[in-house]
Amino acid sequence: MRQVWITRRGGPEVLEVRDAPDPVPGPGEVLIRVAAAGVNFADVMARMGLYPDAPPLPCVVGYEVAGTVEQLGPGADRDGLAVGARVLALTRFGGYSDRLVVPHGQVAPVPANLSVEQAAAIPVNYLTAWLMLVHLGGLRRGERVLIHAAAGGVGQAAVQIARWRGAEIIGTASPSKHERLRAAGVDHCIDYTRQDTAAEVERITRGHGVDVALDALGGDSFRKSYKSLAPLGRLFMFGAASAAPGQRRSIWSALRVLAAMPRFRAVPLMNDNRGVFGINLGHLWGQVEMIRAMLGEILALTEKGVLTPVLDGSHSFAQASQAHARLQSRHSFGKVLLVP
Repeated sequence: MRQVWITRRGGPEVLEVRDAPDPVPGPGEVLIRVAAAGVNFADVMARMGLYPDAPPLPCVVGYEVAGTVEQLGPGADRDGLAVGARVLALTRFGGYSDRLVVPHGQVAPVPANLSVEQAAAIPVNYLTAWLMLVHLGGLRRGERVLIHAAAGGVGQAAVQIARWRGAEIIGTASPSKHERLRAAGVDHCIDYTRQDTAAEVERITRGHGVDVALDALGGDSFRKSYKSLAPLGRLFMFGAASAAPGQRRSIWSALRVLAAMPRFRAVPLMNDNRGVFGINLGHLWGQVEMIRAMLGEILALTEKGVLTPVLDGSHSFAQASQAHARLQSRHSFGKVLLVP
C-alpha cells in the first residue's frame, strides 16, 4: 500500500509518500480500499509538533476516509456489510493510506446520493458540529449562533446544521468568502481581519448576544466569544488554530496563545448563567455506540439532501504538501481532501 508520512517536524515539505505492506483485517475488522481521506487541522498541528495526541514521528495521520470494502475479517460481515460496498470510516490515525484496516464499529455505509469524496468529508466535521450544536448545545429555532471560521470544514457543517435547526447564523471569515457564505445561509458575516468580532456581535444582536458560540481559534478569542454570549449562552471550544499562524512551529506563538486563554471559574459562570464546553472528538473513541447513533442521524439528513458536504478540492498523495499548505493558508472553503 501507499501512505503519506510525516517524516519529521516541519513545514508541508516534510510529508512523503512511502510504500508499506498491505494490511490484513483481523476478527471484526474491515479492510477499506481508500478513495478519499479528509485533511484536518489536527493533521497540520501534528506535522508541526503541536498536537500532543499524535503518534511519535515519523507517523501516518488521518482521522477519516471513504472508499470500498476490499476484505472482511472474521465476524465483520454484520449489518449487511459486504465486499464492494461503499463505506466511510473514522480512523484513529493512519487515514493517509490507500488501504486501511478499521474496526467494524467505526464503519458506516455511504448514502447513494453522495460521492465517496463527499463521504470522506463527513465524519470529523459533521460529528464535531453535531456534538456542539445538537447533542450538547440543544440549538433551537430562533436562537443565534456565532460560528468562527464559517468557511472551514467544521464551519460549513455547522452552518448547515444550524440552518436546519432554524437558527440565526453569524459567521466570521475573510471578505472574499462573504458572498458565498450568505448564499449558504449565513445571516451576518463578520470580517475578522478588520472588525472586532465581539463588537460586531454586540451590534448585530443589539446587545443581547448569541446563544451558542463555536470557537476553534483559541487564545484571546475564547474570552471574546464568552463575552459575546447571551444569558444561558453556551461556548464550545474545539481547537487552537491561532497557535499555528505559519507553516512552521513557533513555540513563542503557541505559548502566547496558551497564555491568553481565559480561566473560567465556577461562581462567575453561575452568576453569568453561561456554559463552557471543551470538545475533542479524538478523545471519544470509547463511545462507539453514541458516535454511531449520531453518525446515523447525520447520514439520514444527507440522504434527504438537508446536509451536503462542501468540498474545497482534492489533492493526490504526491500533492499532500499542497493540501496542508492550502488548509493553513485560510483560503480554503469547505473540506480539503487527499485522493490516493
